[in-house]
Amino acid sequence: MKNGDSARRGRRFLIPYLLLAVLVLGSVAVAWASSRTLNTTIGPEGVVVYDVPNLAPASTTHTGQIVDGITCRTEAKEVVKYHVHVHVALYADGRMVRLPAGIGVTQPPLIEKYTTGKFYDVGLYDCLYWLHTHVADGIIHVEAPAKQSFTLGQFFDIWNQPLSDSQVGPAKGSVVVFENGKKLIGDPRQTPLLPHGDIQIDVGTPIVPFQPFAYKVTGSCGEGTNSCSTPKS
Repeated sequence: MKNGDSARRGRRFLIPYLLLAVLVLGSVAVAWASSRTLNTTIGPEGVVVYDVPNLAPASTTHTGQIVDGITCRTEAKEVVKYHVHVHVALYADGRMVRLPAGIGVTQPPLIEKYTTGKFYDVGLYDCLYWLHTHVADGIIHVEAPAKQSFTLGQFFDIWNQPLSDSQVGPAKGSVVVFENGKKLIGDPRQTPLLPHGDIQIDVGTPIVPFQPFAYKVTGSCGEGTNSCSTPKS
């Protein structure tokens, strides 16, 4: 009887933890499923645009001063010899949010209107940082005068939004970063912006499993440049 009572007590002790595990797995499944059923369009870069809220406005972008050694160039002075793209997906408490168009573009931006949506670019009266977004499709453009390494932290600094192991923009909680399917360890700010990289940032709970995103940037890709990222074969 003693052994039977002990076993029953053990099972009762485990029940709350089993229920918690089921709830956590269920919430992850719901969050993942919701990201699959969101309304989408194909934007002016030929990349899927999700109809979800922006994590934060692009208008917080710095106003032209040098940021982390990265300058902001006017259209007339823009020199681009290194041009690659990186996709960034964002989940806050299991719900998809997105990078807005116009990060790294100072005010007033040149807004080109296409049948597929708006494209934010440098105009006559503003400047463009080497790290920026043209469309709210998660694509970070790296357009620099020479090939060099850049990080996610530099991009967020240009955006003037916080990025740490406990905060992403205004969203707070534990931060997990995946790159090309691999969970990264360490400071999220040091995440490299690899050519044709696929980054996913989760902040808060639940953690959404890595969702691979296939993309190919078209349209103005490579315009006025000597190189442009392409999908790996």
